[in-house]
Amino acid sequence: MDIHNLVRMANQIGSFYESLPDAAEASREIANHIKKFWEPRMRREILAYVDKEAGAGLSAVVLASIQSNKEMLTPAPA
Repeated sequence: MDIHNLVRMANQIGSFYESLPDAAEASREIANHIKKFWEPRMRREILAYVDKEAGAGLSAVVLASIQSNKEMLTPAPA
């Protein structure tokens, strides 16, 4: 999958949850949404992108969510 598309999708998710009054809740909800609706391959790609490219292009709220919820977002080995 194209990483630019994943970044765009993640930022759209972030835009939705960013409106929550509690930043910690927004971060959890962003990660929960990605875990629930993104297939493991997509999650692996965005995690690798954050590690390799420091999440360039991701909104601050999405980047913080991915970084702080990395363990939860990491798919189980096949």
